[in-house]
Amino acid sequence: MKTDQPVNMLDQSIDPVGANDRVPMALRVFGALVIINGVASIPLQAFIIVDSVISFQSGEMSGLSIVSLVTAGVAGLFATASLVLSIVLGARLFRNQRRWAGRIANILVAVSVALLLTTVLQHGIVSYDTLAETITLAVNVVLSGYLDPGLSEERRLQRKLRDMDERADAQKGVLGRDKSGAGYIALNFFNLFWIFVICCVGGLIIETVYHFIVFGGYQDRAGLLFGPFSPIYGIGGALVTIALNRFYRARVVVVFVVSAVIGGAFEFFVSWFMEVAFGVTAWDYSGTFLNIDGRTNLQFMLMWGVLGLFWVRLLLPRMLELVNRIPWNWRYSLTTVFAALMLANCGLTLISLDCWYGRLAGTNHDETFIEQFCNQHFDDEFMKNRFQSMSIDPANAARS
Repeated sequence: MKTDQPVNMLDQSIDPVGANDRVPMALRVFGALVIINGVASIPLQAFIIVDSVISFQSGEMSGLSIVSLVTAGVAGLFATASLVLSIVLGARLFRNQRRWAGRIANILVAVSVALLLTTVLQHGIVSYDTLAETITLAVNVVLSGYLDPGLSEERRLQRKLRDMDERADAQKGVLGRDKSGAGYIALNFFNLFWIFVICCVGGLIIETVYHFIVFGGYQDRAGLLFGPFSPIYGIGGALVTIALNRFYRARVVVVFVVSAVIGGAFEFFVSWFMEVAFGVTAWDYSGTFLNIDGRTNLQFMLMWGVLGLFWVRLLLPRMLELVNRIPWNWRYSLTTVFAALMLANCGLTLISLDCWYGRLAGTNHDETFIEQFCNQHFDDEFMKNRFQSMSIDPANAARS
């Protein structure tokens, strides 16, 4: 029997009482276990804090550097915050408050990232502490995604609508643009990942040519173990795109200044983190005009400003045209494969740097599988040839 009454597919797929939005029993049990574990860990965390304060006041930490002390203090704050948030998350799960649990899980992801970074600064990549924090971060990311307040059926229908929209956008030649008009480009994972990749390659080419012209001769300026990639330019390009997406029509001076500040600040942070975590000095601008602790200077901040200006005004539209040549039905599968390979490349690079540090510091005893693998395939000679612009001194790391 035919009817002219329109059918709302979303209304049919969503339970009006929100039964599908309930927390599964397994997660409620998990929440109870998280509460028990968190409460049991409070005395231990309190003891660690009190013992650290007493040790500091008694002078037992006098041999540690300021960086080591500050890193330990910040790590303690994040560990405490993670403990408290975990208990709250467990309570929300146990009480069947899925939406609140999702929000807490999102905050926990950010805290876990910060805690992982401070753990790397203290213990390096190849350590049980770093492994534990990595697993914790992975669990929080999975929980955050699963506890999203959108219902699964609604998300399935939204994916179908998105595929239909993308097919239409591809035919119109506007795929990847921000439909709201608030910004130039849609800030989704697909666009940001390919911005990262293109800027990694483009930045490496620019830096290699610059070094050849200014200093003469070729030097390998790559930042990863495999491929022509310099991740500082990739992340810098993504940050500039995010910051200026809504202001792509802004005056030239605004785009230039924002790019210069973001590029300089990020360059400073990467230099500091690499030195404190691994004792690595990737560049040193000491003695140059208006340098900041030798980690960045006015000249390179101006270069970041020029690059950002060219990127936002000239290159970003061309980049969008380039990545849109990828067939729309291949976009996500192809991006997923390349993202997994890039993630593995970045992870193995950090691990190899940590093993390089361990060999020079005398803490690499060739006992674990990771140490044996890196010592065999990425020994000191390989690392020096691959990262020709880097020097490493374990005494500069916070772990010393």
